[in-house]
Amino acid sequence: MSKVVELTTADEPRDVIHEAVQLLSEGGLVCLPSETIYLVACDALNDAGLQRLAALRQNIPAENCSLAVRDADAAVDFVPEMTDLGRRLCRRCWPGPVTLSFDQSATGGAFDAFSSVCQAAVMPEGRLRLSAPANEFVQAVLRLMPNPLVLLGIQGAADVPQTAGEAAIMYGDAADLLIDGGPCRYGEPATEVHVSGDNWDVVFESTVTERTVRRLASHVYLFVCTGNTCRSPMAEALFRKMLTERLGCTEDELADRGHIVASAGIAAAMGGRPSPESVKILQAKGIDLNQHASQPLTGNLLQAADHVYTMTSGHRDSILYEAPLAEERVTVLSREGGDISDPIGCGMDQYVECANQIEHNLKALIEEIFED
Repeated sequence: MSKVVELTTADEPRDVIHEAVQLLSEGGLVCLPSETIYLVACDALNDAGLQRLAALRQNIPAENCSLAVRDADAAVDFVPEMTDLGRRLCRRCWPGPVTLSFDQSATGGAFDAFSSVCQAAVMPEGRLRLSAPANEFVQAVLRLMPNPLVLLGIQGAADVPQTAGEAAIMYGDAADLLIDGGPCRYGEPATEVHVSGDNWDVVFESTVTERTVRRLASHVYLFVCTGNTCRSPMAEALFRKMLTERLGCTEDELADRGHIVASAGIAAAMGGRPSPESVKILQAKGIDLNQHASQPLTGNLLQAADHVYTMTSGHRDSILYEAPLAEERVTVLSREGGDISDPIGCGMDQYVECANQIEHNLKALIEEIFED
């Protein structure tokens, strides 16, 4: 019979985490709660555990297993040929209720070191399935495990284990340890998205809809200045207008066409109003900036952005000081590499010159984006 541990009543949750890690490392099976459903896990490098998981899979209406990784950066270790689209989806979907599958041709690196038993479990039909559950207990286990986990869950069945009791019935005594984390948040299997090169398709739609995936797959353009009341709001609004004209759509349709535009400031307050001069200049161009509200540049916002354009090299340096791994995604807006000066406190002529500089560089940027 599986040992059941209820997290809410455990004297020391950390001890439960360590017990789960030890069991997994020794080839045991552990039933874990997730935000979707209860899953059965084993160590990806332990063939004894993998064989036990394979035997369990034959006795339940399970779908394919997935390889659970800590985060988007870890996924690249197993899919070194991952495209920008795949990286975008990893960054935005994880941790969360989405399984991403990749063609075998894109895999390699650390995945090549896995046994044939593991590869057969997580790469059926030539597609490697990766996941990163958001459940705090699962995340804690993944941080302590020296290896990734292989997760087995129910996908297509009418009944899925949403509670520890249902998991005990579904999986029987197969697991050595069952972690009772209460009812799962969604109570549905994860959505599965297949990524092939620069294309994607929803294999199984559940917790995350196809429309949401389409937005998650969009290119996010983020313009950054200091206070997010003048330069970056003008850049955001002008760029959005240029995109709609180029694509022949409305602003509301941009996200469904694969483009999301935003702005922020490295020293911005939340909810600040745009400068009157910026509002007046863009009004003359048919753009209403009155609804803009400033926002600070946060780690989450930076993480979600594919293309970050700063008004000065100083802004870029400040961002990379805090987030050096974002270097490939952060550039100055000026296509010649110069700075776009802050007109705050200056006269209208300086504002007009600033807007003209921004517009000139945005036109060049649009041509770069659509040059193919």
